[in-house]
Amino acid sequence: MSRLSLRNPLLTPEQISQSPSQQQGITRDLELNLRAYGCHLIQATGTILQVPQMVMASAQILFQRFYYLASFQDFPLRGTVLGALFLACKVEENPQTIRNIINVYDIVVKRDRGFPEIVTDGYDGEYYDLKNEMVISELQILRKLGFNVQVELPYGLLANYLQSLELTEHPTLPQLAWNYLNDLLRTPVYVCFQPETITCGVIYLAAYKSGIRLPESPPWWIIFDANGDDVVQVAKATESLYLRQWPKIMPLDNSELSMHLEGTLENHIASERKRRRKDANENADTNMAALDSRHSSATSIEIKNTIEVQVQNKAGTP
Repeated sequence: MSRLSLRNPLLTPEQISQSPSQQQGITRDLELNLRAYGCHLIQATGTILQVPQMVMASAQILFQRFYYLASFQDFPLRGTVLGALFLACKVEENPQTIRNIINVYDIVVKRDRGFPEIVTDGYDGEYYDLKNEMVISELQILRKLGFNVQVELPYGLLANYLQSLELTEHPTLPQLAWNYLNDLLRTPVYVCFQPETITCGVIYLAAYKSGIRLPESPPWWIIFDANGDDVVQVAKATESLYLRQWPKIMPLDNSELSMHLEGTLENHIASERKRRRKDANENADTNMAALDSRHSSATSIEIKNTIEVQVQNKAGTP
């Protein structure tokens, strides 16, 4: 009989090499870019919402797990980003309103694409479409993951390991290792290795970058229940993260995914950017004209009232 473990579920080699998206024709390179961009949207949205890093990290790990059980073609990126963040806020007991998450997410996307940063009206069709996608995606994530949303994070381990290695007072290494933990969320590392291994991997790389020699006899990672080969793999994955050129614009739904595969998405975004900026300028001019009209009307009424008062005063003078 299977038992629910509090440890993070890890991928099998078969799952890594043949994800559902790759089985449907999406290249590994495109899938990695979609994963990274989805995690970027979660991190950027959570940062503006001022939720704890634990919430954003949990959401990104749930997002990564989900797409090893589902395809980007069957479940578009946009809804899954919203659903993962919405779910993680509940799991980490830091609930956020649907409206706040959607409004901030929408601003982040518009900022990435150079669109005018106009907050979505809570009563228009676009808002209700995003709301429906968020709620449905949350249920799909729960269903695909079998309601196992347990996420064990490495941040506490990092503090303990650095203290054990007497590195907490180092001027650069702790922050560097912390940054590595956050940046690795954009990669599948968190669904391939347990937190102990990931923590040792970022310490290994941070120590190398800082010119610090760690104990080798016996190897220091042994006391933290980590495997040396896995630690090196995590360190290499971290370093390769900064050598890759990550695209700033990625498809958010199936229609945009088709355009991306055809090579027309960037032209579509550029055309949409031009249209939206034109509409925003026209609306601004219309609002300014209406404001001037109201101001002129108010001024006319004020002048008329002043004249009437003067006439009345003159009529009452003997």
